[in-house]
Amino acid sequence: MCVFAIAIVARVAQIQFVEGEKWKEKAETQTTAFREIEASRGNIFATDGSLLATSEPIYEIRWDAAVPTLSDDYFNEHIGKLSRQLSGLFGDKSAESYKRELTKARLNKSQYYLIKRKVGHKELKALREFEIFNLGKYSGGLIYNQNSKRAMPFKQLAARTIGYDQPGTSVGLEGAYSTELAGVGGKRLMRKIAGGNWKPLSDENEIEPEDGSDLVTTIDINIQDVAQNALLNQLQKHGAHHGCAILMEVQTGNIKAIANLTSQGDGSYAETYNYAIGSTTEPGSTFKLASLLCLLEDGFVDITDSVDIEGGIKRFHNATMKDSKTGVYNKITVAKVFEISSNVGVSKLVNQYYQKDPQKLIDRMVAMGLDNPLGLEIPGEGKPSIPSPKDASWSGISLPWMSIGYEVLQTPIQILAFYNAIANDGKMVRPKFVNSITKHGTVVKEFPTVVLKERICSQKTVDKLKLMMEGVVEHGTASNLKHANYKIAGKTGTAQISKGGSYHKDKSYQASFVGYFPADKPRYTCIVVIDSPTSSVYYGNVVAGPIFKEISDKVYSTQVKMLEEVETDPLLANSIIPFSKISEKHDLVKAFETLNIKTDVKDPDAKWALASSDSNSVNIIEREVIENLVPRVIGMGAMDALFLLENSGLKVSMVGSGVVRQQSITPGTRTMRGNEIILQLS
Repeated sequence: MCVFAIAIVARVAQIQFVEGEKWKEKAETQTTAFREIEASRGNIFATDGSLLATSEPIYEIRWDAAVPTLSDDYFNEHIGKLSRQLSGLFGDKSAESYKRELTKARLNKSQYYLIKRKVGHKELKALREFEIFNLGKYSGGLIYNQNSKRAMPFKQLAARTIGYDQPGTSVGLEGAYSTELAGVGGKRLMRKIAGGNWKPLSDENEIEPEDGSDLVTTIDINIQDVAQNALLNQLQKHGAHHGCAILMEVQTGNIKAIANLTSQGDGSYAETYNYAIGSTTEPGSTFKLASLLCLLEDGFVDITDSVDIEGGIKRFHNATMKDSKTGVYNKITVAKVFEISSNVGVSKLVNQYYQKDPQKLIDRMVAMGLDNPLGLEIPGEGKPSIPSPKDASWSGISLPWMSIGYEVLQTPIQILAFYNAIANDGKMVRPKFVNSITKHGTVVKEFPTVVLKERICSQKTVDKLKLMMEGVVEHGTASNLKHANYKIAGKTGTAQISKGGSYHKDKSYQASFVGYFPADKPRYTCIVVIDSPTSSVYYGNVVAGPIFKEISDKVYSTQVKMLEEVETDPLLANSIIPFSKISEKHDLVKAFETLNIKTDVKDPDAKWALASSDSNSVNIIEREVIENLVPRVIGMGAMDALFLLENSGLKVSMVGSGVVRQQSITPGTRTMRGNEIILQLS
């Protein structure tokens, strides 16, 4: 026993004096360590500086009940008031419960006693003034660990596009720019205590985190609000399963609003999936623009050519193609085919000219980029698909059916980008969601507009497509969207949705409208897609069109710059004096004299003139025609415009009837004899 005792003493001495430093160092590394401090995540702003997403500090409140500077007498004297204060602040326990638990923690000398999780900054500020806690960190024992909770002040507005970044799941802008938003974490020296918890030590050993950068998006929060509410109201009205709406600036590609809503089954709707970006579907009639672009660009047809749509019914191999209205039209122009959205007209033309070489059509669509994703910064973009004659699924009806938007797959934003290219005179730009990254208010990176295709087709084809899209709204399937103050151009779409490979068992439809405004000087392109309306009405002009119009009305009425740039039609008088077309001066004067209306001829030698009126008279002003330059015929009647243009050596084609509203060749450009000019009349 004596030998054993001596051995123990010897070992203790060895550990204490010989190996002491080694064991102290090991103990220190096991009980203390630098723990990560989460950096404050950057904010996401709308284009006007409104907060779309921000980090709210959330605190975990603990108490060091064994703090040595807190005497028992002081504790016993003030614990009652502290308990009442805690109960009043949180309202989760009675004052007696708090007093009992805190007293027990004091008796057990708990160094890291949990008081409350998920405490806000306002509550923390109050806690610091409470009894005992107001003695400070090292005397009162109050400990708080900061975490962050992501908050979106505008709740559901653009929620899916803003997204979130969680372990294993990245969605929207939060996921796409996670690295920039996250910042760089700091470090804090902490000691491990009983129960496996870690308690922070002195602040002197703390490495400050570096806050994340901020994103300034392209979203206009006011337009976003209009888009979301317009979409919601129409979804509820028609009992649709889901829908989306996107508004984009024509030249920049900036997305000003993007709304996605899904039915929750109880009459409410929420942003649970980004259909605008991720959902690839058969677009239906909105794809007809691509088919006609190919026909025009390859020189097979012109918009003034005629085609017999055979009453709106045509059989291709073993399948019958039908228009929405049958037995109404037979021989009509190509422009009219587009205006009334004739399935037979488009499919018949495509089948006629590409049947022997369908790859020619596919190659042109591929050259426009319709088979490639746009490469958006937001993850999850759906992959488009254009069928090929080499595919095993290709059949005798593939060509006519794809020409009207079936057997092809596109997301709403991909269709929008295509239409935007037409509005942008053939230049296709990538839709953009972020303008810049900033740090403490200073721009550290800007995102310019990315041009995907400098030109998807010739300017001549663009001009003809624009005329046809205006015709859709002026006197076609979307005439209900016609506006008195500004012009809209676009295309309706109504597609039957395939369910389980069949279009017949369960008839569900997708209604859409895509277009741009003002048609004279395109500034914005917009698409609206509504999926599976349960009402008896499911056509694009009635279900999706009103959402487009509500958005465009809001933008038009609030964008002052756009209003200033839109040319005022000189034909619209603000008085009771009757409207007059631009015509020969002699005819104008004679007409007004016959009506006993006083005229003031400003240019006696003028041949062509326009009339502008004040309260009680008409001013006759010269409409100058310069030799060898294309004259401006907007506002003229068909006969006068035809006479003037043909005398200038131009070949004239007309679409519609009435007064000239648009001409395909810009006035003032040099006249090339024999060139074709297309006039849109209404």
